[in-house]
Amino acid sequence: MAMTPPNIPTASNTNPILPTDPIAPIAVICLTQRALATAKRIAANLQGASVHGLRTRVSTSEVDVAFDDTITHLQQTFSADHVIIGVCASGILIRALAPLLAGKWQDAAVIAVDEAGSTFIPLLGGHHGGNRLARDLAERLGGQAAITTPGDAMLGLALDEPPVGWHLANPQAAKPATAALLAGETARFEIEAGSAAWLTNSNIERNDTGKVVIRATAKAMDTNSDDNNNHEIVYHPPVLALGVGCERHCEPDELIKLATETLAANGLSAQSVACIVSIDLKADEAAVHALADHLGVPARFYDAETLEAEAPRLANPSDIVFAETGCHGVAEGAALATIGKDGTLIVSKQKSKRATCAIGLASNDIDPLQSGRPQGRLSIVGIGPGQTGWRSPEASSLISRATDIVGYQMYLDLLGSLIDGKSCHHSDLGAEEARARHALELAATGRDVALIGSGDAGIYALATLVFELLDREDRSDWNRVAVQVSPGISALQAAASRIGAPLGHDFCAISLSDLLTPREDILRRLKAAGEGDFVIAFYNPVSKRRRDLLAQARDILLEHRGPETPVVLGRQLGRPDEEITVVSLAKLEVDMVDMLTTVLVGSSNSRHITRGENSWVYTPRGYAKKGPDAANAPVHSLDNSKNDPKNDKAN
Repeated sequence: MAMTPPNIPTASNTNPILPTDPIAPIAVICLTQRALATAKRIAANLQGASVHGLRTRVSTSEVDVAFDDTITHLQQTFSADHVIIGVCASGILIRALAPLLAGKWQDAAVIAVDEAGSTFIPLLGGHHGGNRLARDLAERLGGQAAITTPGDAMLGLALDEPPVGWHLANPQAAKPATAALLAGETARFEIEAGSAAWLTNSNIERNDTGKVVIRATAKAMDTNSDDNNNHEIVYHPPVLALGVGCERHCEPDELIKLATETLAANGLSAQSVACIVSIDLKADEAAVHALADHLGVPARFYDAETLEAEAPRLANPSDIVFAETGCHGVAEGAALATIGKDGTLIVSKQKSKRATCAIGLASNDIDPLQSGRPQGRLSIVGIGPGQTGWRSPEASSLISRATDIVGYQMYLDLLGSLIDGKSCHHSDLGAEEARARHALELAATGRDVALIGSGDAGIYALATLVFELLDREDRSDWNRVAVQVSPGISALQAAASRIGAPLGHDFCAISLSDLLTPREDILRRLKAAGEGDFVIAFYNPVSKRRRDLLAQARDILLEHRGPETPVVLGRQLGRPDEEITVVSLAKLEVDMVDMLTTVLVGSSNSRHITRGENSWVYTPRGYAKKGPDAANAPVHSLDNSKNDPKNDKAN
């Protein structure tokens, strides 16, 4: 991994968050300020979790999502397939969600937690993530999990909830098999593959003639036959490494067809494939990722040196492959590197027109996280002006998922507990290129990196710098990184929202910083915007050394719009010391503005009005011209409420 440069300090927390990919996203529901600390502790320990708070009872600046109606929000969140962890009375969750329950195998996990965070009760979805999540949280936070499902309580496990990576081939057999074991029947274990200590160390009574058969195998089994013993449980452990190679831009369907047909022809279950593995040159190959998605497993990658170390074990070494990649075998080499020295290459290289695959069998479970490395990911995230409520759920999710956070320290401070457990890298305010470059370097090593900026990532921010570096340097390792830009609420949107609707008609944004843009270009754009009568958002209006351009901008605009044109000054938007001021264009002075101020200058049509105790600025779009017919058009009402929340004390 690339070393952290001296000017990008790194901080790391040794208490990592719990991975929850199989059951994410997670909503931690908080109904009182008293419960907020526990809700935040829970969310900080879970990947992909966000805190949802009742607006009238909880400080909205401290939650990710604020809601007004408890019952409605719980139902909407549950219907969106979120796992719900309610730091509240279990009765509230039960009354809200009871009308929506579909069945044991369909319902997402729901966990009730007391406000002190001492007891974790899985109410729903215990056998597909809820029980495990409750146990993990209780262990992490020093509480106790109250598991009530009989299999867990009596047998020490739930037959329909195997460990991560294991798959139950015939879930319909879990219920009768569990019932038989609870009634006193014994079990016969047939362990052909996998690390089965979770079974053998359970409370299940065993003998060689047991009525219940528990089988662990990598072989494909017909579990849907009418002749199948309904007391036989079949598990497929994660013991197969599917190595692949392909030409650049190979059609995904070709690789998927080759892999699935190879598994079937050799009597192997796709559910025992732990991961798709290949050379790092294929980290950005769409076909490889399509195959991984098709099988529901991770894609992992090795460098050529690691694969070449497997050359003595290859069944089909190739000098041609070596000349192209630096190793004598990609598919076989990747499979062998994954299964280790005790594993066996059970299917040698198979070919289609543009793809290859090979299969290795490990002697124990394969942990994909310990196999090669993933494709690096770089999320360029705009976190908005400051307050948590203005940060998008996608931004919070990407930050929660990331292993590394890169940004200016003030922006990292705004993220609070969301970045607990992560490696954080920061540099000075003017070192934007150092941050962008460092983020790319980290991602190129397989890390999941979030590059943080305030406002929107693509507006006068770091997204454009990342793409400029990719364009300018054209490095192969950077080019294999998966880059995503996550939008945020921009400063111009935030300022406009605080005062009304000044951006209601055509507008533009101009940065008054001449560090990167020639001054003559800025002046030319100011004149064009003035002549076009745009509402204008000024970014970087002043700095410690640059005090004259804002005054020049004012004077240029006064040539094209009246002296009473409203100007909105938004300072420290979304933060505790936020200030919103409205002045006329003629009275705008440079000393009214600093580096933390966003300036919105209205067009000739913008209006500053006072109605009651409220002061507003808006720019009309021209709806009045549509006439009385449009104003008096019918508005149809529809009541979508399913419950009357008046009787629920949480509302």
